Amino acid sequence: MSFPQHSQQLKRAARLAPAPCRWNSGLPMNIGVLFVPQQEAWVVERMGKFHRILEPGLNFLIPLLDRIRYVQSLKEIVINVPEQSAVTLDNVTLQIDGVLYLRVMDPYKASYGVEDPEYAVTQLAQTTMRSELGKLSLDRVFRERESLNASIVDAINQASDCWGIRCLRYEIKDIHVPPRVKESMQMQVEAERRKRATVLESEGTRESAINVAEGQKQAQILASEAEKAEQINKAAGEANAMLVKARAKAEAIQLLAAALAQQHGNAAASLSVAEQYVNAFSKIAKDSNTVLLPANTGDVTNMVAQALGIYTTLTKPQAVKTQDEMPPAHEDSHSSATEVLKAEQGSSS
Repeated sequence: MSFPQHSQQLKRAARLAPAPCRWNSGLPMNIGVLFVPQQEAWVVERMGKFHRILEPGLNFLIPLLDRIRYVQSLKEIVINVPEQSAVTLDNVTLQIDGVLYLRVMDPYKASYGVEDPEYAVTQLAQTTMRSELGKLSLDRVFRERESLNASIVDAINQASDCWGIRCLRYEIKDIHVPPRVKESMQMQVEAERRKRATVLESEGTRESAINVAEGQKQAQILASEAEKAEQINKAAGEANAMLVKARAKAEAIQLLAAALAQQHGNAAASLSVAEQYVNAFSKIAKDSNTVLLPANTGDVTNMVAQALGIYTTLTKPQAVKTQDEMPPAHEDSHSSATEVLKAEQGSSS
């Protein structure tokens, strides 16, 4: 056997060995006059029967008749509960130890109620610990450690009340889990952490996607509103331009009508039409490679006469309507326009 293993066995044996009883050790001698220390209670028997409990301070006893049978300490006592095995609700074996804090409340009951109070309370704490651990699963043992301590204290106080001892608190020091169970717990913790990390990452991705989609939606809404406003402004500008153009055309028509109503207005209109006719023929070759020309293109005089004839034809209905009002001089011009149109039809045939 190696030295480390031997030392571990010695330590384990020392923990399992019962602690020396402090109630019956070092009893003082009855010399008649005794001084009892503070926070101690001395139980006195007279001729083998309980007589009284000495209070701290000066006390007098009868030698040979009175005997100090028990010395009880009224201070808070700390007892180390040895390590023990316990089985949880889910059949997991644990090695658990603890610390017990108690105090003697009634020296008479502590002296005559139980033979060895410390040993009795220690055994009660161990059995209570086993029974309470059997009601909990492994996970709840670690989560509900404080409630487990409180349950053990309540169970000990119910049993130790007749012993004159009160358990103040119980604390679990160490819980040793089997290696395989410990590895499984570590794997479970790692899996739970990975799960939380994955959930947090997915939530972050979802929030990011939602923010991006919301931003794109807002951008599209703003772009559509800007385009709509631009179209409205453009339509309003086009409408204003058309209105201005229509007003300008109306004014031009009014001016043209006023000019035609003046003397020699028809001759001026005929000259303008002839000029536009000549300019139209001069621009034909610039717009397309294919040009259609009349047979008498070189005869400018004939072309002007044709233009004047067309203009006279266009103004003919108005002349017919106002024939009764027109002077006889207009008949000559009408006949001349008719002859020009006949000549134009003959040349084109």
